[in-house]
Amino acid sequence: MSRFKKKGSGKMAPISTASLPDIVFMLLFFFMVSTVMRENTLLVKNSLPKATQIKKIKRKSLVDYIYVGNPRDAKFGTQPKIQLNDAFADVEDIQTWVLNNRDSRREEEVKYLTTAIKADVKTSMGIVTDIKEELREVQQYKIMYSTAKKVDK
Repeated sequence: MSRFKKKGSGKMAPISTASLPDIVFMLLFFFMVSTVMRENTLLVKNSLPKATQIKKIKRKSLVDYIYVGNPRDAKFGTQPKIQLNDAFADVEDIQTWVLNNRDSRREEEVKYLTTAIKADVKTSMGIVTDIKEELREVQQYKIMYSTAKKVDK
């Protein structure tokens, strides 16, 4: 009968890390491609009015959006509603919402914050005026109206 001898002290061979950067970059690209930026789910009808003279925003990260329009679902009624983030809100909730948005930003960005009102074409100006008055109360004076570009024929 033959005898088996143990080779060396039985240490494990080191794991090769040569392919580790390839794996890391592959994962990075996978998550970059498959991740979507979060957007609000519109609960109101939002057909924007057309305008001929529009200006594009440079830093959209400094814009907070208020959506106004009739609810998409009939169970919420037929009167125009205000949507802040992903929920319906009353006019009185706007001040708290603006202050919370300011608190979540860096101090040097606060003076550049803009509030955009995305009102449906069929929304009456009364509710938009109420929103503007609430924004004035919290000294949010940079307000813009979102529109779609009018196509000349």
